[in-house]
Amino acid sequence: MSMTTQAFRRPDRRPSPGRPLSAREWWRDVSGLAVWLSVLFVVALWVAGRGLQQLGTLAGLLTSTGRLTGLLSADLLLLMVLMMARIPWVERSYGQDELARRHRLVGFSSFTLMCVHVVFISLGYAATDRTGLVSEVWDLVTTYPGMLLATAGTAALVMVAATSMKAARRRLRYESWHLLHLYAYAGVGLALPHQLWTGADFTSSPVATVFWWSVYSAAAGAILLFRFGLPLWRNAYHRLVVDHVVPEGGGVVSVHLRGRHLDRLPVVAGQFFVWRFLHGPGWTRGNPFSLSAAPDGRRLRITAKDLGEGSRRLATLPVGARVLFEGPYGRLTGSVRSGRKIALFASGIGITPLRALLEEMVYRPGEAVLLYRASTPAHLLFRRELDAIAAHRGVRILYLPGHRDRNRPSWLPAGYAGAPDETVLRHVVPDLPEHDVFVCGPDAWTGTVIASVRRAGVPAGRIHSERFGW
Repeated sequence: MSMTTQAFRRPDRRPSPGRPLSAREWWRDVSGLAVWLSVLFVVALWVAGRGLQQLGTLAGLLTSTGRLTGLLSADLLLLMVLMMARIPWVERSYGQDELARRHRLVGFSSFTLMCVHVVFISLGYAATDRTGLVSEVWDLVTTYPGMLLATAGTAALVMVAATSMKAARRRLRYESWHLLHLYAYAGVGLALPHQLWTGADFTSSPVATVFWWSVYSAAAGAILLFRFGLPLWRNAYHRLVVDHVVPEGGGVVSVHLRGRHLDRLPVVAGQFFVWRFLHGPGWTRGNPFSLSAAPDGRRLRITAKDLGEGSRRLATLPVGARVLFEGPYGRLTGSVRSGRKIALFASGIGITPLRALLEEMVYRPGEAVLLYRASTPAHLLFRRELDAIAAHRGVRILYLPGHRDRNRPSWLPAGYAGAPDETVLRHVVPDLPEHDVFVCGPDAWTGTVIASVRRAGVPAGRIHSERFGW
């Protein structure tokens, strides 16, 4: 039985209207509530430690504000680490795309509060001791327990924050940025002794001590379990190797992988893994690639375009090369659907997860439409496979080759410049608001598609995308 036929006969596992919240939705609610409760609890610890009473003098105002910002910074820093921990339930609840946005927001908030903490504590102690600021900072760093380690941790976090800015990310390779980003763990670890040895708010009461040790232990445990333990176990259990490599043309290659017990790997179409191929230089650097075929329990397939060193290496992989992976990640899957009809928008290599979704998702003939844009007809990937799926399952496909008009914000080829995007959409898919819309492509193109489908009447809750930018 072919994968397409097998997927067509697979029962639809989407939640029906009126069904109670799924575990994924429960995790989203619980996670969000836990974040706010932790912030409120930290503020309560500050109030219990006479933080309000110290605001009466200038020295007390500076010191107490420094204490509060330090507590909040530490709490947000630990929450940021938990967001990086790849906890499966949290990741499936929010999706990698939304988690990355929240991670950046929490990370920069924590960094800003940390800077305020350092400045205000230094000024407050200097005002209390009636000394100069420079001498007070020198005394803090050189004489207080754990402060040298905290200074090194602060330097690591400054480097992480600087390289996380958009301007810096554009100048760094993904592999280099990812390696530098791991220094956030070093920053957290180096700050711990200072907080526990000299931070009165961390040790002022048994409640505070239990809270901070619990949060630190949870963060460390999540990292060890989900960033290291689970991937190590899955790799040892499934033992993935390269089965064969297929050039797709235009610098695009597909890598077919085989392994053990792949029917027990919890992955569905639309998800991606971080891959490391143990062959040649650069094998230690992981790269995210989506599945380009629905998993069938026997093999996996990924497809990538030559866009950098990591993707370029795929074309030279030998048969039998060992493969390490982390994942699966992402929620651009059939589980987010709210109705029967689906409309998929792809551009370039963004067809890979959507092709897998077309193969796996359950729908009747006429309920699925694919709009696929590429620069030229030669750049349309998987055309033969897509046509076969369309013939077998009744998918309507609209191929859109051609360069875009750079003088207007449109996701359509220049040949459609005579009408607004939403007018074209209403013409080719008159009942588009009844569809769940899945979008995958370059960030700017994806944003333009989402804006046009919103103008065409599709509710925001029915638009699903995952931007794999970093």
